[in-house]
Amino acid sequence: MPDSPLEELEFREHLSHATEAGGNALIAQVTLTIAVLAVAAAVVASLETTEGDRTIIAKNTAVLDQNQASDAWAFYQAKSLKKNLYALAADEGGPKAQAYAKIAAKNESEEAGIQKQARAFEAMRDQASAKADRIETRHGWLTIASTFMHMSIAIATLAIILARRWPWLVSLGLAAAGAMLAAFAYL
Repeated sequence: MPDSPLEELEFREHLSHATEAGGNALIAQVTLTIAVLAVAAAVVASLETTEGDRTIIAKNTAVLDQNQASDAWAFYQAKSLKKNLYALAADEGGPKAQAYAKIAAKNESEEAGIQKQARAFEAMRDQASAKADRIETRHGWLTIASTFMHMSIAIATLAIILARRWPWLVSLGLAAAGAMLAAFAYL
């Protein structure tokens, strides 16, 4: 401690300036942190939106593949029905029995190809649906990461308002958690 009253007054003045300078340093650090966090939050939110869009596209692809599979199975059933009708007509005999038997055989030979095509569309549907599920999971993780980033910005502003360091440190922790979740989404 200072020995004279003037030294004590000068000491208090220096202490006051140091405290103010420290407060300004904290404000500068927090302000810079908020700017960086805003950019990071914007990037994560953009990735989240992109993944949401990709999910919708993959689900739409799965629906279109299912529609094509349904059409192929309907065509298969029509061929099968026609085959059976012509086979019945051929079994009845008559002048056109041989022609009906040929048509029935042709329809039967086409059934396997149609069935194979329908199964291929179903496989494509399953792949698109699985892809959509993976992307949707990623979207969910990015949503949480984006929320953590935005929370960190709000809490960092408390460090400025309260002139305390602890909200800034909490915001850094939330931002780190958000960054880790965003990275985890792509693993």
